[in-house]
Order: sequence, then C-alpha cells, then structure tokens
Amino acid sequence: MSRKTAPPAPPTEVDDGDALNRMWGGRFSSSPDAVMEAINASVDFDRRLYAEDIEGSIAHVTMLAKQGIVTQEDAGAIVDGLDRVRAEIEAGGFPFDRGLEDIHMNVEARLAALIGPAAGRLHTARSRNDQVATDLRLWLRASLDRADEACRGLQAAFVDRAEEHAATVMPGFTHLQVAQPVSLGHHLLAYVEMIGRDRGRLADCRRRLNESPLGAAALAGTSYSIDRAMTAEQLGFDRPAANSIDAVSDRDFVIEALAAAALIATHLSRLAEELVLWSSAQFGFITLSDRFSTGSSIMPQKRNPDAAELVRGKSGRIVGALIALLTVMKGLALTYSKDMQEDKEPLFDAFDSLELCLAAATGMVRDMTVHEGAMARAAGTGHATATDLADWLVQEAGLPFREAHAITGRVVKHADESGCDLKDLALADLQAIEPRITADALALLDPAQAIARRTSEGGTAPGEVEKQIARARQRFL
Repeated sequence: MSRKTAPPAPPTEVDDGDALNRMWGGRFSSSPDAVMEAINASVDFDRRLYAEDIEGSIAHVTMLAKQGIVTQEDAGAIVDGLDRVRAEIEAGGFPFDRGLEDIHMNVEARLAALIGPAAGRLHTARSRNDQVATDLRLWLRASLDRADEACRGLQAAFVDRAEEHAATVMPGFTHLQVAQPVSLGHHLLAYVEMIGRDRGRLADCRRRLNESPLGAAALAGTSYSIDRAMTAEQLGFDRPAANSIDAVSDRDFVIEALAAAALIATHLSRLAEELVLWSSAQFGFITLSDRFSTGSSIMPQKRNPDAAELVRGKSGRIVGALIALLTVMKGLALTYSKDMQEDKEPLFDAFDSLELCLAAATGMVRDMTVHEGAMARAAGTGHATATDLADWLVQEAGLPFREAHAITGRVVKHADESGCDLKDLALADLQAIEPRITADALALLDPAQAIARRTSEGGTAPGEVEKQIARARQRFL
C-alpha cells in the first residue's frame, strides 16, 4: 500500500458549521464557536495519516465481518468505498473539511457520501482513541524504517571515503587543539560507529512500538466479540497491546522515536560543524561540492557551506520536538486528553527534517574533495607527535611515563621558544635536554610514522583502519 511522506497538495476546504454536530450525534444542540473549531481541528496536519487510517479501517472492518459483527456485504461496500476515498486523496482533489475536525472524521464522512448508511457500521467496536494510536504507530513504523535506511546510506558513504583515505594523515583534536596525528579514514569511521548506535536505537524503538492498540476502543475495551489478534496480524504488528488503558493513553513510543531522532541529529550537527570548519580558508582540509554550497549576493568570492550549516541548525528543531512532547505528556492523567493531539506536528516536522538532514549529510560526505596536503601540513603542527616521543622514552629508555612526560614537556617548551615544531629540532637540541634520546627517536616525530605505530585494536594505524572498514561493512552494510 502506498504511503506518502508528505501531505498532498492543498485541497479545497469546505466550511460546514453543522458538521461536528452531525458527527458527534445528539449530545450537542449547537455548533462550536469558530475559535473552538480552529483550536480543535487537526485535519490540516493529520491528513497525512490518511493511508494509515484507511489501512487500519480496512483491517478493522474485515475483522468485524469475520466475527459476524457486520455483514460481508456491508464490509465489502466499506472496503470498496475506502479504496475510492484513498484514490481521491492521492489524486489531490479530496474535499477536506475543517469542520469535521480530523482525518478520521473526514474519511468516514466521505465514505458515507459514497456508499450510504453502511458506512456508519465501520466505527463499531472502535474509538478515535485507538484509531489514532494505531494510525500513528503505523506511520512512525514506516518513518523509522526510512530513517534506518538513510542512516545506512550515510554509513556507506563514510566507509567508502574511509577506505579511500585509510592512510591520509590529518591532525586529531581535543579541545579543538591539535592533539595527535590520526588518519582521515579513522576519523570518518568514528561517525560510522555513532550512526550504528543510532540505528540500534531506531530498531529498539520500532520493536517496542509494534503492538496494536486497535480494539482498545476509547479506554476500556469493548463488549463486541472482536479478534484483536487478527487485526494486529493484518497490520503487521507483533501482538495486540496488552492493556486497553495503556494502549490509548501513552505516547512514549513517539517520545522514544524523537529521542532517537534527536541523537541522530546531534551526531549530524557535530559532523556539520566539522565540515564548516574544514571547508574554511583557515583549515582548508576539504572543499564541498557546488551541489552542497551556495554563493553570496554581494561577495563574488564567497563559497558558503550552507547545507552543513542548515543540518547544524535543523538539529535544534528535532531536539525541540522531543522537549515539546515531553512537556505535553508530563502532566496528563490517564487516559486520553486532547493535549495529545499536539504529538503529531512535532513528530512530523522532526522526521521530515531528519530525512532531509541525512540526505544532505550523505551527499556532502560523498561529494567533498579532500585536500591531503593541507591535512598533512596541519598534522605536523602543534607538536602533535609529543606523545610519541614520551612513549619512546618509556619503551626504549625504560623511563616511567610520568618522567618521560616531564622530559617531553621540556622539549616542547624548547621548541616553542625556538619558534619551530618538534620535528624541526636537531638531535643535539633533544640530547641537551635528555641525553638518552637517540636518532631513532627522530623518525617518530613524523606524523605518518606516528599513526603507523598505533596498531592497537581500533587504533589509527592504516592496517587497523582497514580492519575496521571490513568489520563495518560486515556489521552495518
């Protein structure tokens, strides 16, 4: 069944002041105030649940017919009518009516117009409470699957570029200061691990949400002899939700999904920040392609990393969606309250933004040009190989590490006072500080040699990076 990732083109709106009264029945004697209608209506955004709503309704009425609760004839008419409603929505001409409040009422009202009184049997043994909870789980399940696939595509981009640059030397940073030389491939693989954990969280969330609320009705279940296992199976759920109150009253599955999305967005924002820095003239490590850069309206020379900046910026929207829904839910007594209508807009916006950010990040990583010379030169600054000299004093001269650390610190101070980097010091300069330093130690001050020596599991030596690449392909791709 086709599912849309965005709402259809704006349809013709219908203004019917008596619509809510007609749908709610005899309890109300007058139509709602215009302000009440405006604050109450959700069809402007929940219309994008139309496919899930129709899918759930077809499963529900099919079960009702099997159980003898409605006739096969009425069920057949309802299914045919729902298929016609779906076709109308997908064609872009469906007359959405804000007076009917939400997508559920809009579909049901149109169904009634198409097939007559039989449409009124569809809502037997069902409430909008379990209906919307079911729709939202179906929509989110598909969205999690798309997000997982997009994360996998980003991991593949990282792994491919890491393989290309397994031995490309660059500076590793702590506190945004040059720390130790690493390979670019090693650096990129760090993101593969981060996104791998993100995918694990998406999978955990998907597994937990995959229970069917359908049949919980308003909150207490129903007196009809329904078969909840049947509808759960038809809709691809693992099982019916165990408790009817819980089924309609919590949105923890939405909150969990938003938390997972917020962590992905945080990782993407960190990547975006590095791409912004690396593409600057001050770093010069990469050039983003024309496809992911923009110019300036006044400065002809400018090449702006706007795609990266927007990924960094949109992360705030995704994190904000999580905070918004946590705030909505924190004070609600069981079961359903209308506050919970506020779950959809932040969810939709967050996952729309996430899919866009993942696509942009993947494109930037695949298309960026790496300037290996600039990276190598930067790796030779900031005394990045000082730790290697200290390690040599431990391994070859037998000094305790703390003593070796102090000696190396004096060497670094001498280099600073001489206005040069460690690798530029003469052997005599080193031996004047520590006579046990030999010519063998000089080779270790070369950044390429420094990374080649870091052969511990998960380390930055090119051979280890190649092993990490092979494992990443096996684990994630």
